[in-house]
Amino acid sequence: MSWGTELWDQFDNLEKHTQWGIEVLEKYIKFVKERTEIEIGYAKQLRNLSKKYQTKKNSKEEEESKYTSCKAFQTTLNEMNDYAGQHEVISENMTSQITAELTRFVQELKQERKSHFHEGRKAQQHIETCWKQLEASKRRFERDCKEAERAQQYFEKMDADINVTKADVEKARQQAQIRHQMSDDSKGEYSSVLQKFNREQNDHYYTHIPGIFQKLQDMEERRIGRMSDSLKTYAEIDRQVVPIIGKCLDGITKSAESINGKQDSQMVIESFKSGFEPPGDVDFEDFTQSMKRTVSDNSLTNTKADGKSDAKVPSKSRGKLWPFIKKNKPPPPPPASASPSAVPNGPQSPKQQKEPLSHRFNDFMTSKPKIHCFRSLKRGTQFDSYHKGMMKRTLGKPTCAFEAREYVVSPPVID
Repeated sequence: MSWGTELWDQFDNLEKHTQWGIEVLEKYIKFVKERTEIEIGYAKQLRNLSKKYQTKKNSKEEEESKYTSCKAFQTTLNEMNDYAGQHEVISENMTSQITAELTRFVQELKQERKSHFHEGRKAQQHIETCWKQLEASKRRFERDCKEAERAQQYFEKMDADINVTKADVEKARQQAQIRHQMSDDSKGEYSSVLQKFNREQNDHYYTHIPGIFQKLQDMEERRIGRMSDSLKTYAEIDRQVVPIIGKCLDGITKSAESINGKQDSQMVIESFKSGFEPPGDVDFEDFTQSMKRTVSDNSLTNTKADGKSDAKVPSKSRGKLWPFIKKNKPPPPPPASASPSAVPNGPQSPKQQKEPLSHRFNDFMTSKPKIHCFRSLKRGTQFDSYHKGMMKRTLGKPTCAFEAREYVVSPPVID
């Protein structure tokens, strides 16, 4: 089927259809351009995403990258970077193989279409001109025929009238002959123009227009074929990167399979192992023994006898504490007395139950001597000389811990 023979009278419709075909091709080109922009943007976003989560140098993440799970994640980021590169390849190939080629092809189609329709319009204008010449020749022939007929009728009228002179009749006869001659000439011209128009019309509808329409049909079929090839190229460009993308995905799968939970657990042990042993059992400290003892005025002798056993109470061996438990602070020492009357069991104080010797001893050993307490005592007394002697023995390095404890518990009474 040919456009030239089947669509010889559809010049305007063919013009619209070919224009629509070019617009379809331009729409496809625009689609491919937007696809390339999307691929470029997607690749850029993937690269930025991969870069964002890459391990930073000289940071804590670099130390954590030794674990198999972190290594697998880093491998995934690298594979995604290569994956983004394949999308850039898709964009580049579509731009060079489809967009650029089709853009040039569309320009060629527009020029070719313009040329064909220009030629078709020239053929139409030529046939219209021939038709106008035929119409003019036909009207002239018709007019001349009518003039010749009127001249003939006038001549016959003058010839039948007996009152008309012979000269007038001859003049009418000559005028009729002239009109007949003009009519014959117009008839010949009309016949010639008609034959010419028929030839031109035959050439127009059976040679020129079919040839032009055939060229338009070939152009349209070439456009459709080129679009078909471009669609195949479009699919082939995607298909070319599929193996590489598959390798990227295989790399991610392989890195996932390399994750070893036991190995990571062992690395955690190697990283955070302190070398300490777990704490032992805490010994029981019995504080009720000091509470059961009774203190009297002559308890110094008993204290000397029991000093060794009592002093051993706070020195019991204790288990090693857990490294993260804070040690308990010792209880604060009792406030120092400002006068001798404040000393427990003194001459002016009633008898009262005393604190455990272990607490008093620890308070004394951990606190500095309150020298101002001794200065508050009266000078020149036996009590003052006693304290001076004790200061020599207890200040600095004490010579006997038991004597120091004895002094703290109950100093002697001076009469």
